[in-house]
Amino acid sequence: MNKNIISIIMGGGRGTRLYPLTKQRCKPAVPLAGKYRLVDIPISNCINSGCDSIYLLTQFNTASLHKHIQQTYKFDNFGKAFVDILAAEQTDAGGSWYQGTADAVRKNMHHFERHGEDCYFLILSGDQLYQMNFEKMLNHHIASGADITIAAKPMPKSEAPSLGVMRVNEKLGITEFAEKPKDPAVIESFLIGEDLKHGLKDPNQDYCLASMGIYVFSQKILEDAMSGDEMDFGKEVIPGLLGKKKLCAYIFDGYWEDIGTVGAFFEANLALTDEIPPFDFYRQDKVVYTHCRFLPGAKMYDSRIERCNISDGCIIVKSDLNRCVIGIRSVIRENTHLRNVIMMGADFYESLEEIEESYASGIPPIGIGKNCTIENAIIDKNARIGENCVLKPDGKPDMWEQGGLFVRDGVLIVTKGAVIPSNTVV
Repeated sequence: MNKNIISIIMGGGRGTRLYPLTKQRCKPAVPLAGKYRLVDIPISNCINSGCDSIYLLTQFNTASLHKHIQQTYKFDNFGKAFVDILAAEQTDAGGSWYQGTADAVRKNMHHFERHGEDCYFLILSGDQLYQMNFEKMLNHHIASGADITIAAKPMPKSEAPSLGVMRVNEKLGITEFAEKPKDPAVIESFLIGEDLKHGLKDPNQDYCLASMGIYVFSQKILEDAMSGDEMDFGKEVIPGLLGKKKLCAYIFDGYWEDIGTVGAFFEANLALTDEIPPFDFYRQDKVVYTHCRFLPGAKMYDSRIERCNISDGCIIVKSDLNRCVIGIRSVIRENTHLRNVIMMGADFYESLEEIEESYASGIPPIGIGKNCTIENAIIDKNARIGENCVLKPDGKPDMWEQGGLFVRDGVLIVTKGAVIPSNTVV
């Protein structure tokens, strides 16, 4: 891409709705699909689109995210591509935390000055699952003469009460916003017209246009907007510019999932086991990049595997897996049954001596022990599950917690590094 575009990825807030997956990490660092992290999605979209001058703004529980970025995104010394981390910091101008998406960008505007004039700013979330060509969005922004372009996803009108929606004219100029409208009459007024529906994959239902939280700003417009004190783009900056600047929508009709809750994360991962998944990691033209770990291939002995994604370096022995996503270095021992399970794997292998020492001290080795049954669960990294365990969320209320076990959105979570003793039944 010849245009001067700066990509800014929001590193996320506290991620309370994804807790306890965010207990020791920020949302963009949460493992995804067995071998990736959520932040790999927007970064890969940027690289594939030629928008490879990338800044990542971070603040909470950043250690694992920073390590992943530093290990993964190393570019040619003679090229211009980069991924730079801009963590919240104390300066002479102040030392407060980022107070919102707009505040985070405002506090880092001085870092962007080295890119010169006539830049475009692409502002992205770090915790969404989608594949988009940002060059097409930028070309649309330029052709329309917009000051700000907002990526808009056509969503069924039944979902409008949980979304920020927009009304557009025939040229996709934005004329009105509504945040999570509940009144049926208001929702009806935001439905897109037949002319826009013709270009959609399924034009036979009613849609509202939902903001995806993806923006293109022309440079002068962003600089002017950052001179104020608004804290958030979606709630304050963008609505405040309506009627004052030219705002346009860019319709994106592909798969998009905002990974905001444990339930959404769970379903998005398990959907990857479909024969033709809604998000396709197998596309040659849309590679998803991540840390190269140089792991051996997975080993499976005398096991029944149905609808599963098995990552590098796994060892599965005489077990039965149905609709599971199994992460790197996972170890699943004999006669274990998993159904609807996301296992995030491990950061390292234990030696045979270390495994023997674990058994001798009464602590299970990393992975899942013999004769276990686990259903509808997320097993976070480096968890140790003993033998003869039965782990299911059935009958447990939301927010139930016991030791290293937690229930959220009907999903049982074994937390990172948890030790679940043998013969545990929940």
